[in-house]
Amino acid sequence: MAGPGEAPDAVDRPARARLARYAGLVGAVLLTVAGWLGGALPDAPATTPAGIWRGPHGPVLLGCWLAGTVLLVGAWWALRRGAPSTRWAYLTAGLWLLPLLAAPPVGSRDVYSYACQGWSWAHGVDPYRVGVAAAGCPWTDAVAPIWRDTPAPYGPFFVLLAGLAVTVGGGLVGAVVLLRLLAVAGVLLAALCLPGLARAAGVPTRRAAWLALACPLVAGHLVGGAHNDALLLGLLLCGLLVLVRRPGGPWALVVAGLLLGLAVTVKAVAVVVLPFAALGAVRGRYPWRALLRDAGRLGGGVVAAVLVTSLVTGLGFGWVGGLARSGDSEQWTSPPTAVGFVVDYAGALVGREPHAVPLVRLVALLVLAVLLAALWWWAWSALRRLNEVRQPAARPAAARHRVILLGAGLALAATVLLAPVFYPWYATWPLAALAVATVPVARTVWFALPCAVVSFLALPDGTNLARFTKAPGALAMTVLLLALVGWAVRRARRA
Repeated sequence: MAGPGEAPDAVDRPARARLARYAGLVGAVLLTVAGWLGGALPDAPATTPAGIWRGPHGPVLLGCWLAGTVLLVGAWWALRRGAPSTRWAYLTAGLWLLPLLAAPPVGSRDVYSYACQGWSWAHGVDPYRVGVAAAGCPWTDAVAPIWRDTPAPYGPFFVLLAGLAVTVGGGLVGAVVLLRLLAVAGVLLAALCLPGLARAAGVPTRRAAWLALACPLVAGHLVGGAHNDALLLGLLLCGLLVLVRRPGGPWALVVAGLLLGLAVTVKAVAVVVLPFAALGAVRGRYPWRALLRDAGRLGGGVVAAVLVTSLVTGLGFGWVGGLARSGDSEQWTSPPTAVGFVVDYAGALVGREPHAVPLVRLVALLVLAVLLAALWWWAWSALRRLNEVRQPAARPAAARHRVILLGAGLALAATVLLAPVFYPWYATWPLAALAVATVPVARTVWFALPCAVVSFLALPDGTNLARFTKAPGALAMTVLLLALVGWAVRRARRA
């Protein structure tokens, strides 16, 4: 009970934080138990939710997964306004990660694809020309069937790291352990950069760290699933931090370019951040001459990273062609794919077969290109307006950094929404940037809530629930998309 003159919330907050910390820890332990009972083990056969229920430990497995996910999501959401302190947020997020370090891969079988692609490169086979089955990888049966005949969609830097993990690990288990350690290294790199970015943007570090690191997707997928998205985020945030700390510095721009270029050669999605990083490279005013000069130095670092990794691996630029096959999977969790499904369903009602998914995906990519250009123009215009303010105290550097980081986060969010494929861990891309760029607490809900929802999409063995809810999921996603578009149009008219 609150004493005289004390706000109940002020008294209850420490107890609430402790409850959230240990509830999340119990959730992580339950996810680890679910992983050992029926995670993405190498010899686990493909199955369905009903098959999991009827299998060994089925009810216990699904119960542990559901309870663990609910506890993690609930604990994270309860403190979305900010942890008691930055140190508390780091300790709690680390505590939640510990159990999953001892778990087998959970939520996805992608780590086996990484291992086989690394094996292919280490044995002289170009992973951008053939799939892992044709390459003769001895662990092909552990790879998800849809990706066995698909060339690698990842950049040469990550293929190099995967090849080293296979070579040093000496086998599948050793390679998976090293790939998970690589994911942990990416999370640690992101954790090191978050406070500097948050302070530069004037965002409370305790809130930014909590949103970005304690998110259930980080524990359950980036670490539990050993996804290379963790390394992507670490390199991206590190490159942006260098720009924030040393804008306009010639050597700092080159270093930032190298870090961002390495991020591109892990996953090409990092490209959408580069235009906003170019704005961050400029110090002071924003004439075209300064933009071209400083962006040129930054671009030089990016190009150097891409060229060196492409040449060192001996793979050249074949990895660019491999990106085209990343859309082989069709699931309603991608809004363009969901709309294509609905068009196909409507066509089937009148005896037609529109095959609309490829066309809608193409239109979405065109819309994405226009939207990215519009976001960049908005950021550039906002920065120029800030520089027109006469009083230096009225245009703090934090406002400039917020514009750049917000632009990068919105670009990643638009890419996630309009890309042909979506998986739950993709939501961590914009989450990290938006967490350090959003000041009002209320505005964090729009990007935190989707992260909470998509945490429930993947079962421990990698079964994606979207595969078994195709029609209702596509209809629900299309209705939601139309509602959001209508809301945006009405708001634009009022403005």
